[in-house]
Amino acid sequence: MSEGRFTPTRRWLLAGLAAGATSAAGAALAAPPLRSLRPEARPGGVGARLLPSGRTLVERAKLGAAKVGFYAADAETGAVLDAMNPVLPMPPASVAKALTALYGLDRLGAEHRFATRLIATGPVEGGVLKGDLILAGSGDPTLDTDRLATLAAGLASAGITRIDGAFRLFDGALPPLHEIDPEQPPHVGYNPALSGLNLNFNRVHFEWRRAGAGWDVAMDARSANHRPDVRIARMSVVQRRFPIYTYEAQGDTDRWTVASGALGDNGSRWLPVRRPALYTAEVFGILARSLGVTLPLAEPVATLPAGAEIARVESEDLRAVVRDMLKYSTNLTAEAVGLSASVQGGGRPETLAESAAAMSGWLGARIGSHRPALVDHSGLGGASRITARDMVRALVLIGPGQQVEPLLKPIPMKDEKGRPQPDHPVTIHAKTGTLNFVSALAGYAQAPGGRKIAFATFVADIPRRDALTPEQRERPEGGRNWAGRARLLQLRLIERWSALTTA
Repeated sequence: MSEGRFTPTRRWLLAGLAAGATSAAGAALAAPPLRSLRPEARPGGVGARLLPSGRTLVERAKLGAAKVGFYAADAETGAVLDAMNPVLPMPPASVAKALTALYGLDRLGAEHRFATRLIATGPVEGGVLKGDLILAGSGDPTLDTDRLATLAAGLASAGITRIDGAFRLFDGALPPLHEIDPEQPPHVGYNPALSGLNLNFNRVHFEWRRAGAGWDVAMDARSANHRPDVRIARMSVVQRRFPIYTYEAQGDTDRWTVASGALGDNGSRWLPVRRPALYTAEVFGILARSLGVTLPLAEPVATLPAGAEIARVESEDLRAVVRDMLKYSTNLTAEAVGLSASVQGGGRPETLAESAAAMSGWLGARIGSHRPALVDHSGLGGASRITARDMVRALVLIGPGQQVEPLLKPIPMKDEKGRPQPDHPVTIHAKTGTLNFVSALAGYAQAPGGRKIAFATFVADIPRRDALTPEQRERPEGGRNWAGRARLLQLRLIERWSALTTA
């Protein structure tokens, strides 16, 4: 039976994993990841020799002109197991969030909590604050309307029913950014603005319901227990078919229109917010008013005034924040964590690119490489580049110290039809990454009786991605099938590596 035709069945893999013992594999994997690897490793054992090569698996995936780079190594020693194009710079997509997790945990510390505070610049006399009230953020990416309501309750608990001064906003803990990636369609909720004051991942909930010949529309800041309507984001239904959405900034208001031909009877979606500090302030004012405290219109300030803290709410600790970021792949969280880490490191980045460059420098110094070149912390920007070898270096050299593996998401094995195999003997904890015609997977895999593997697999068809028009970027033709084949390739490679460690 030739190498090119052999396909390991699940029964064959189970038998190979159960055998457990390694033979000449140790010698074949002796090279550490700090050394460049060109040929594929070929450990001994009949089962290993019968395994399809990585190149064969790539050819079977039928991914057209896509480039593939992968690297697999012993997670403890760094000994190389398998590689293909290991030093080819590739877009990591959301796999970049795993690097951001390492960066944030290293710079900020696992116990770090983001705080949102109320500060009074004067005394409280007879229920009246004789001074200004400041709503001050530290960049918390997880603040939602429910927790903002708790902060408003703190205002009432301080005995304040009115303020004599101004209601001011401080969002300068992080630089204000209009969006994460300018190449994205304007209406996608995963590409919001960002500042030192963020709310509901800087998204507003748009809902429509059929009303006679038209529609009733609402824009609200909903969370589990509250859903205040907001005026900072406005929606108009326009008689047209395309484009589905248009956006325009008008003063302090986000003006949206939606095509009537796209609505149907009832529905909803999240839209990005472009003025997150003012959005947070408006919702806070609504919540305070419901408790009997009327605030004037908010006024942003460039520097944080001195005063006494009268209430605060905090995020969960950073490990919990990072765990959810990796699980749900929240771009806003990644950018806020990355920017905060850069600021903590002594920098004052004005753009995501500056902060990402600081993270790239930090990463390169830790793993001994000049190659990481990231443009943001979330991976949303398609111009970021990292090699599979450098990604594995980060997992091997930095990951254990930050205990990142338990924070990564369990990834189920799937059969050739994409059906999950819950009883598969190989377990995976990894971060996925998906952009149009870009698919990435990096993390750790464990086979019973085998060594733990640190791996990274990047697949990208950059010319096909770059050829997309703005209208095609949300749902490109052929993109879903291409991504499915790329994901199955990644799983077949992990099966190969797991079998290599036990053959």
